[in-house]
Amino acid sequence: MQSSIRRFRHQWDILRIPLVSDFLLWKHSRTAFQIVLFALAAIMLLDGLLGSQLAARNSATVGAWVHYRGLIVVALLLAGNLFCAGCPFILPRKLARWIGRPTRRWPKALRNKWLAIGMLLGILFVYEWLDLWASPWLTAWVIVAYFGAAFVLEMLFTRDSFCLYVCPLGTFNFLYSTASPLQITSRNLQTCRDCVGKDCINGRHDSAGNLVQQGCQLELYVPTLQSNLNCTLCLDCAKACPHDNVALAVRPPGDELFRRTWPRRLDLGLLAIVTAFAGLVNAFAMTPPFYTAAARLAQSLGTAQETLILTLVFGTGIVVLPLGLGLGAAWINRQSGARQTVRGLLLRYAYAFVPVGLAVWTAHYLFHLLIAPLTIIPALQNFWVNVAGFPLLGMPEWRLGAAWIPPLDAIQTLQMVILAVGLGMSGAVVWRAACAATPIRARALQQALPWLLILSVLTILAAWIFLQPMEMRGSLLG
Repeated sequence: MQSSIRRFRHQWDILRIPLVSDFLLWKHSRTAFQIVLFALAAIMLLDGLLGSQLAARNSATVGAWVHYRGLIVVALLLAGNLFCAGCPFILPRKLARWIGRPTRRWPKALRNKWLAIGMLLGILFVYEWLDLWASPWLTAWVIVAYFGAAFVLEMLFTRDSFCLYVCPLGTFNFLYSTASPLQITSRNLQTCRDCVGKDCINGRHDSAGNLVQQGCQLELYVPTLQSNLNCTLCLDCAKACPHDNVALAVRPPGDELFRRTWPRRLDLGLLAIVTAFAGLVNAFAMTPPFYTAAARLAQSLGTAQETLILTLVFGTGIVVLPLGLGLGAAWINRQSGARQTVRGLLLRYAYAFVPVGLAVWTAHYLFHLLIAPLTIIPALQNFWVNVAGFPLLGMPEWRLGAAWIPPLDAIQTLQMVILAVGLGMSGAVVWRAACAATPIRARALQQALPWLLILSVLTILAAWIFLQPMEMRGSLLG
C-alpha cells in the first residue's frame, strides 16, 4: 500500500504546478490569505455590533451561519483544511508572542482532543440555545471571543496550542480533512533520513543563525505523516525545507481511513463518532418534528425551561446515544469471538464514522448555502451603506436574497446522493477493518454487521430529517 501511495504522489503534486506552487511557496502566501479572511471577519464583527439586527440583512449572521459553513465543507471535500491555512484568528500571533514572549508548553495532561471536543459540542449547544443564527450582535461577540482566546493562548504557550488543543472549528476541520484528497508528504524518504537540520520542524536559519522561515509549529515531521489529522495545511514545512522535498500530494479521497493510519486514541475515536451524531442532532433541531418532540418532553417533565430541554436532547443525542451504540457494537463484537478488548474494538471501527459524518454535515450545510446563495451580497452592501457610510458595493439589492435558488427537489436529491456516497465509503471502511481483523469472510461479516447497522440507521435518519421542512436560517425567505 505504501508503494502505491508513493507512485500516486509522484504523479500528482500540487507543488509542481507552475504559478500555483510559486504562490503557495511564497513566504507571505499564508499571511495574504489570512489578511483577506481577517478583513471579512472585521466586516462581520463591525456589522454584527453596529449594523442591522435583522439576521438576514447582516453579514455577521449570513456570513458565519450560511456561507462560511457551506463553503467550509466544500473546501474539505475538494482540498482539505483550507480554513486553518488562512485562519484569521491567529494572524495577530506575532504581536501576541512579542508581548508574552512564551516559553511554556501546553500542559501535558491536556495534550489531547478532550477539551476541543467539549468546545465543539459547547458551541453547537450555544448556537441553538442562544439562537446565534438570529443574533448578529451575539455572533459578533463569538468572533471577539475567538480572537481573544487565540491571542491569549498564543501569548502564553508555544507551538500553536490554541489550534491543536482548543479550537472547535479547527477540530472539526482536522477531523474531516482526513477524507480530503490532498496530503502533505515527502517526495523522497531517503532525503529526509539524510537531512541534518530537520528544518521542516525546526525552521530554516541563515548563516548567522537567524530564523528566516519557521517550521511546523505543530511538530509534524513530514516523512512520518500518515494522516491529515492536526495538519493546518500552512505549508511552513515546504517553505522551510532546504531540499525542496515536501509535496502536496493528491490522493484518493478517504485514503488514510482505508489504510487505518490514525493513532489508536480514545479521544480521536470518540471525536469521530460523536461529531457524526452531532451533525444529525444539529440538523434535526431545525425541523418541525424537533419542536413537537421538545414540547412533549417539556410537558411530560412539567417544565418550560428551554435550557433543560436542549440539554437533555443534546446530551442524549450527541453523547449518551453514540457512546451507548459504539460500546454496544464493540461488546457484540467481543461476545461473537473478537479477541480485542471493547475499547480496542471501538477504536478499530470508530474512524468509519468520518465519511458518513462528513456526508451529514455536507448535506445540511449545502442546503442552507444553496437555498440562499446570494444573500451575502445585499448584506455586505447594507454594511457599506449603513455602517461604513458609503455605498462601496452599491445600494442593497434585497431581491438577490431570493434569486438563483435551485429547485428544492434538486437540492434534496443532491443531499440523498451525498448521504449515499458517505454511507458507501463508511461501509467500505468497516469492511476493510473487519477483513484486517480476520481472514475468514463469514467472521468478518459478523464483526462488521453491528457497525454497518448503526451507520445505516444514522444515514436513514439523516435522509428523513432532510426531507422534512427545514428552517431557512439566514435567508430572507426564512
